[in-house]
Formats: sequence, structure tokens, C-alpha cells
Amino acid sequence: MKLIKLDAIDSTNDFLKALASQDELENFTIVTAENQTKGKGQVGGVWKSEAGKNLTMSVLVKDFLFDSEEVFNLSVVVSLVVSEALKSLKIPNVCIKWPNDILSYNKKLVGILIENTIKSDGRIVSVVGIGINVNQTDYSELPNASSLAVISGKSFDKEELAVLIVERLKEKIKLWKTSSQLFWEDYFKMLFKKGIPTPFRNNNDQDFMGIIHGVSKSGKLQVLLEDDSVAEFEIKEVKMLY
Repeated sequence: MKLIKLDAIDSTNDFLKALASQDELENFTIVTAENQTKGKGQVGGVWKSEAGKNLTMSVLVKDFLFDSEEVFNLSVVVSLVVSEALKSLKIPNVCIKWPNDILSYNKKLVGILIENTIKSDGRIVSVVGIGINVNQTDYSELPNASSLAVISGKSFDKEELAVLIVERLKEKIKLWKTSSQLFWEDYFKMLFKKGIPTPFRNNNDQDFMGIIHGVSKSGKLQVLLEDDSVAEFEIKEVKMLY
């Protein structure tokens, strides 16, 4: 695999997207940065990270998605890959907060942002952005976040972690065609607060109780409401209060 290491960049996702548009890049090319000045989160959010302490990376994924209706499949695969990588490092209580944040002890460790480009010939090229809190220890301004170092009490090699994740990603993508249903089942099993009465807030700042029922094939969160109906929500249409 090709690994491009940068000292500083505004966004590894933007850098890799620009590179992929101009050159026939090798599949699973990785871009990492010690300092990302304009890291992006879901739907316009911001990813903040202390320079040099964390893993900020983007990975090029080609020849996996072929239908725009199935783009959430890649989110399922990446969420499971990162979760399993953290478990292999003995990080406890790992779970997936919909759509693809990775938590431990209810604290966010990982943010994932996948950006897809449809080429003129119909191919879908994906840039998978992964931000992992690795060796940073001060989260006084981010009370819902933590890191591998805080939880485990030791530091980690960021480059080794990047390679571990991408090797596992390659393996999982090979298995997808024959095991996609198992992947979805594993994703459901790992969903944070699944089956537990949980408070939510919608876009109108209205609070309500619901139970996470599942996730649709297109990636919408399915919530069982108090009137026994099931509502579906897009990303940023609902916020979990915990």
C-alpha cells in the first residue's frame, strides 16, 4: 500500500480527493498528517485534534461501491474494521454510535467521514477519513471525548495503527460479497444504546424518548417511538442525549 505522510495539511480528505482526481492512484492509498488544520466531521462538523498526538488519516477505496443506494455499506465495513482494530489493542467496551463514531466507556475515540465521488463512467470512488484520539490526554474542552492513551494508560504508534486498519479494511472488503449479512448483523450488535430507552432531540429542539430499533440499508437511524411507530432519521436530523 502507498503511504503519504504529511506534516501539516488543511484536510487529509481534501488532499486525497484532489490527488485521486489527477492521478490513477493505487487502491488503499493512505494519507496521514501530524497536524490537520481544518479537519472535517459529519455534515459540516469540525474534527479537532492536538497536533502530533493523534491519527488523522484518509484512505482511498475503489471498486467496492457500485450503486449510490448502497454507499452506507462502506460505513458499516469501516466502523467494524476500526472497532476490531481497537479491540485488538485491548481497548475495552468498544461500540459504534450511529452512524460511525467509535466509543469506549461512552467516550468518543474515533470519528469517521466518508466522501464519495461518482466518476463520469459511473464508478464510485471513496475517500475514507478516520480521526482517532491516540496519545492526547487533555480533554478538558471535550468532555465527551477520550483517547486510547487515557483509557489504556499507555501510548501507541500511530503509523502502526494506520497500517493495521488498512490491512483489515482490505481483508473485510474481500469478504463483503459472501458475508455482507454477517457484517450488518455485527454492526447492529455493536450499536451504542441499541434496545435501550434513550432521550433524543430533533431538529426543532424537541426532546423525545425512543429506542434504537436498527439502521436502514441507506443508513437511516430507525427509532421506536412511544406510540409504537418507527421513525427514520438522516444524519444530523436527530441527536442522542447521553
